[in-house]
Amino acid sequence: MSLAMGLIRRLRGDQIRNVEIRKRTIVTDIAQRVAKRKWQCAGNIVQRKDGRCGPKGLEWQIRTGKRSVGRPPTRWKDDIKRVAGSRWMQAAHNRGIWNSLQKSYAQQWTCIG
Repeated sequence: MSLAMGLIRRLRGDQIRNVEIRKRTIVTDIAQRVAKRKWQCAGNIVQRKDGRCGPKGLEWQIRTGKRSVGRPPTRWKDDIKRVAGSRWMQAAHNRGIWNSLQKSYAQQWTCIG
């Protein structure tokens, strides 16, 4: 990717943005790809019906004696709940709804960081 950016910037100057270079070189954004895979993985875990502990693992919270100092880490569940709503597990069972929400999740996830 950096080679492509360097070549295009030499030809056209320094005013070309990375988004434009990705469009021209047909390179997928790694952050969007990670977000898409994360969304698919969460959907597959919820849709399991073979009795494995996947969906229960998403609900489970660790109970320890002491809470750590600082902001709690963001969980996958919280990240997905922001896009799909509080009833995201029911939405995951409907593949049509789940797949339609995937693109908006990937866009939000890459903008937030």
